[in-house]
Amino acid sequence: MKAELRWLPGFIALGLVWGSSFLFIDLALRSFSPTGIVFLRGLLGAASLGLILVIRRDRLPAWGFHWVHIGVVALLLNAIPGFLFAVGQQWVPSSLAGIVNATTPLMTVAVVALAFREQKPTANQLLGLGIGVAGIVLVTNVIERFDGVTLLGVGVLLLATLSYGVAMPYAKRHVTNLPYSPYALAAAQVGVSALLTVPGALVSGILVHPLDASALWGILGLGVLGTGIAYVWNYRNIELAGSVIASSVTYITPVVAVALGVLFLRETLSFSQLLGGVLVVLSALLVQERWMPIRNK
Repeated sequence: MKAELRWLPGFIALGLVWGSSFLFIDLALRSFSPTGIVFLRGLLGAASLGLILVIRRDRLPAWGFHWVHIGVVALLLNAIPGFLFAVGQQWVPSSLAGIVNATTPLMTVAVVALAFREQKPTANQLLGLGIGVAGIVLVTNVIERFDGVTLLGVGVLLLATLSYGVAMPYAKRHVTNLPYSPYALAAAQVGVSALLTVPGALVSGILVHPLDASALWGILGLGVLGTGIAYVWNYRNIELAGSVIASSVTYITPVVAVALGVLFLRETLSFSQLLGGVLVVLSALLVQERWMPIRNK
């Protein structure tokens, strides 16, 4: 393979793994509670990343106040959304969850615009936010028929992506510039998220049904691949192809989620929900300014 395309296998693998996360959650819910899922996801992810640190002869960040910032990111980027996605997917199919997850760039732009007033959204980003809202309305299917359960599930998932949206600018400001490798920061973040979710797992329990083989594979895929090894692939993609190409995996994951949900779980989506998914992805392109139909004057 040509040197300039060395990033492609990892890029495809990452899109497949992150797009599979919603299938993994659906499978895990057959045996595990939402609190159990988010705890085991963090535990398995931290163990995988810890092993990678040993192989790379790397180490965790030194103790200091920056661990408070790492803890905040772990809460907002792992613990809260991990729990909310597991809760929300009790009421909505995995394919729909994958589509809602693509609203993360919209949430990030909205949070940045509100929290950091000096960063005003551009015309293209405002257009993207409007299209994104329309996409969300279609995804909830409220126009064709009112389904309170679906609406509740999508609402929970949107709270999860809002948590992502708060975490992204916070991490950029307080964590990503720390003098440690991204692998060390990822291991610390995921490890702290596992610790934060211990109380919930102890109170609510980890298992809600007898352990099922498919649930076991689901939690292993979610923890080892989706929360552990995927971080390594993501950072490698950034190193080989740059952050712009690497972050484009956002547009692959909903497609993978829908395909896997239809193929393996026999899920169905209405035409309006599929159209809403297209609008959500289009809005992500606009708010990240990958497509700029409105030219700045």
